[in-house]
Amino acid sequence: MRVFCIVAGMIVAAAFVRAQDETSRKVEGGGVSVPGWTGKIDANEEKSGKTLNDAKLTKEGNDLHMVTGPAVTYWNPANQVKGDYIVKATFTEPKYMNLNSHPHPYGIVIAGNDMGTGDQSFLYCAAYGNGSFIVRGFGPAPFQMNGRRSEENAAVHKAAGPGEPVTQEIAMSVKGDKVDCSINGTVVASYNKSALVMAGKLKSTDGIYGIRAAHNTDLVVSGLSVTKN
Repeated sequence: MRVFCIVAGMIVAAAFVRAQDETSRKVEGGGVSVPGWTGKIDANEEKSGKTLNDAKLTKEGNDLHMVTGPAVTYWNPANQVKGDYIVKATFTEPKYMNLNSHPHPYGIVIAGNDMGTGDQSFLYCAAYGNGSFIVRGFGPAPFQMNGRRSEENAAVHKAAGPGEPVTQEIAMSVKGDKVDCSINGTVVASYNKSALVMAGKLKSTDGIYGIRAAHNTDLVVSGLSVTKN
């Protein structure tokens, strides 16, 4: 029994490593075709030879359609906001995990400064279709706000299974000294600005807002909007 448990543990660990090492795909017909929008793939993706044209952002009616490729952040430089505000959007995976071997996150970006450069900084809250979420940022080096791995929360919707649809409404709020992330109407994470605006993290909570997805993900983003808080 002991030998069986050891072998089983090794198999699980190997599967986890394979999942984390999943290679970013190249999306056919990639690039940004939404007027006014641009993007930047993550630095580790650039180092592996990937480019922004290996992911795709298109507009379908009033919605944005993201297909990654390398992990990427998209924004319109005109989408800037200051002071107290709420940025929200609804993210739908029409077919959960149709391009990947394990759940990948996607969500709202706020507080973008120096975007598109090596010094860019921003904060994002992202959901997974398995009921978990992360809060992360770049300042310009990556930083984590809720632990190394994703955190489960009952508010985050779970897909019925691979190939099934799953939808998340994600909002990020700045009000006074607080920065909150809400998913499907529930605050899942809250931070003081003093824990975010500092050397190595954010330059400010003012800045550009946008959207982001990890590698090998197919998403429809609807209702991206900002309101004063």
